[in-house]
Amino acid sequence: MADQPDQQALDEVVEFTSDLIRIDTTNRGGGDCQERPAAEYAAARLAEAGLQPTLLERTKGRTNVVARIEGTDPSADALLLHGHLDVVPAEARDWSVHPFSGEIRDGVVWGRGAVDMKNMDAMILAVVRDWARSGVRPRRDIVIAFTADEEASAEDGSGFLAEEHPGLFEGCTEGVSESGAFTFHDGSGRQLYPIAAGERGTAWLKLTARGRAGHGSKVNRDNAVTRLAAAITRIGEHDWPLRLTPTVRAALTELAALYGIETDLADVDALLDKLGPAAALVEATVRNSANPTMLDAGYKINVIPGEAVAHVDGRYLPGAEGEFRATLDRLTGPDVEWEFHHREVALQAPVDSATYARMRAAVEEFAPEGHVVPYCMSGGTDAKQFSRLGITGYGFAPLKLPEGFDYQALFHGVDERVPVEALHFGVRVLDRFLRTA
Repeated sequence: MADQPDQQALDEVVEFTSDLIRIDTTNRGGGDCQERPAAEYAAARLAEAGLQPTLLERTKGRTNVVARIEGTDPSADALLLHGHLDVVPAEARDWSVHPFSGEIRDGVVWGRGAVDMKNMDAMILAVVRDWARSGVRPRRDIVIAFTADEEASAEDGSGFLAEEHPGLFEGCTEGVSESGAFTFHDGSGRQLYPIAAGERGTAWLKLTARGRAGHGSKVNRDNAVTRLAAAITRIGEHDWPLRLTPTVRAALTELAALYGIETDLADVDALLDKLGPAAALVEATVRNSANPTMLDAGYKINVIPGEAVAHVDGRYLPGAEGEFRATLDRLTGPDVEWEFHHREVALQAPVDSATYARMRAAVEEFAPEGHVVPYCMSGGTDAKQFSRLGITGYGFAPLKLPEGFDYQALFHGVDERVPVEALHFGVRVLDRFLRTA
């Protein structure tokens, strides 16, 4: 077995995760966030490892960090390794510990960002510093990017970097970031390690219905609220047709083989039923979706407003944006207008690539009892913005988690936390993958 990260690296990944959590980088949207303290912290740790990090801002305080490790093969394509520094809000009164305490208790690191995704940021820092101490150089250049604003529009983060500083990512053809290679316990003793090779597209929508304003006591057949309510009811109740992408097909095929189930892609819903808890890895990505989430209409109970507005969280599969648009046109009807409040592309990555094989091998080396499977994320990451530079994105932030530890529920959830041993596993697996990448 090749060399592994030293004890200092294992100690540092815990320390860095805790330190980063204590730096409050809450992103409330609308520009309300300050990532700079966390960016300066990450940049300092990189500089101590002999790198030359660059700090970049589109907006004051919304800071990104980029650094490059030179590989031994200048002819090889570069690899982008990225993680975001911002986190979603947390209400302290709902938590068992303060969400920005970074408390380490009973072998667990607590706080907002423990799994999304300051843990991965800390793994990257720990591996890079271990390499500096031991003199390791990767085969290919590795570009490290810590970004702002991923939890909102990414306009101040990866979007800004891709648009204004593409030269920093010269040679990068593939990227690795969050939401993959974590332990998924299926309830029957099997441990699955899903690696993300795709993302649904983001289609956050604004719906506007207009009508005739008037007194609430009068008959009004042009009521904007009624028109809007009818449209969002149709959207919320719509049954989207099945659409299987190559990544989801591969996931279903591998899962069916693992469970000894005949792969019948002609009846995917029946196949999902047979997969039991493991179906959760794919069931959200076999169709487009659109969920009404916000309503805004009126200002007084006895006044019929002339306008009513709703917001819908829509997601579409790779290759299915046209169908999504056409369906929304039909569901909203002639009396309601819709527009994109925020839109990002759907992504697809090959599961037969050398990079995917190396990720799989790295997980299997340290979790030989596990079963690696591909999956498509139901949501999205900064990989969407970096795809504009021709970078193919994978989700690979390895964590070995105990049974009963609901990783997915802790994303944006209360009492977000990560076991110390999971961080140690992550450093070892990430180190192995990057050495072989």
